[in-house]
Amino acid sequence: MADGDPIFSAVSSNAHHLYTLLQCIGFAPQATVQITPDGLRVSVEEGRVVQGLAFLDKALFTSYTFNHSTETNNGNGGSGDNDDSSETAYYPHFVISLSALLETLKIFGINDSSGSNKAAAPNPAASNAFTTPALLLDRSCTLQYFQHGSPLSITLTESGVKTICELTTYEPDGGEVDIPLQRDAIIMKIIMRSAWLHNAITELAATDPTILKVSASATKAPYFALSASGGPFSESVVEFSIDQQQQNNQSGAQQPQAYHKVLADDGTSRSRARRAKLAPTVTETFLVSPPSSMGSRIVQDYRFPLIRKAAQAMAVANKVSIRGDRQGVLSLQFMIELDENGSKNRSSREITSTSGGNMTFVDFRFVPLLDENNEGEVEPTDEEEEFDEL
Repeated sequence: MADGDPIFSAVSSNAHHLYTLLQCIGFAPQATVQITPDGLRVSVEEGRVVQGLAFLDKALFTSYTFNHSTETNNGNGGSGDNDDSSETAYYPHFVISLSALLETLKIFGINDSSGSNKAAAPNPAASNAFTTPALLLDRSCTLQYFQHGSPLSITLTESGVKTICELTTYEPDGGEVDIPLQRDAIIMKIIMRSAWLHNAITELAATDPTILKVSASATKAPYFALSASGGPFSESVVEFSIDQQQQNNQSGAQQPQAYHKVLADDGTSRSRARRAKLAPTVTETFLVSPPSSMGSRIVQDYRFPLIRKAAQAMAVANKVSIRGDRQGVLSLQFMIELDENGSKNRSSREITSTSGGNMTFVDFRFVPLLDENNEGEVEPTDEEEEFDEL
């Protein structure tokens, strides 16, 4: 371990928070970690067709210290001797074994039972000396990174027992680039409870499909549908429909999504403008605006096994923002709120601010299929991720 003050040091009073978030992107053995003044950016990717990103906000830690310095940017994150290089704030980044990190965080028996509710508080009926809620509250985790090339030091303390683990860090190979989402060309944005999406994907998975088709329209039914095909069984479809009875019981002012026919002066029915505001009942936001080349409906195919890699995030998140751009890139951005006990907060209340210390985001990006057999060609980018408020 290096002498002197570390570049980065953070203390979490609840290691279960970190474990829950990192487990959401645990589909790959290695992860790229970037240390920033606002938190830790942990990303994984597979075949450059799926990417998962978890942001561990500094508000999740009881203390967070980042002694970043101005370094000469020579393209590899370190100091260079080229006088022509510009000086920028250097944010350290390195590759670590994500599977080893997850194993380290659960050394003291973080409950990791199978099932969709992996991040929930331990079942009292199954509690033992290592999984009781009291022990979860009495666990602290200290992360330290001393200098470029040094290991990531993890110190776990619980009830007077201290364990120190050092994970070897590796230089990124230069191929870690983000799957781009064109924020100025978003043609679909749907916000809903994550549980609805998780239930739909679980139902579709029963047919062992290979392709997931996403279909959305602002003017024609089905307004939002997910269909699975390509497996040994027949095609299956989940449609998120509109509750017509609920709409008939509420006025247009109270329910702006309701459908009303309006008679013009000549007695003809004018309903198109109101119909365009219809949205599936389960959605909080439903914005679909396909380009003229697509007609009135957005239809895009994705590899179903890749979508399943986000199942853990679907299970523990409160809300999900489903976005698609003109290229067909699909973004599933999950908002996860954690309570003080370290478990996922299952409150369904509206959240409009990211100032809460126990709320963070996990984002997945998926490259579309252009045809039945080949993934779409999407140019990667190294843009820094920005998370939206749900």
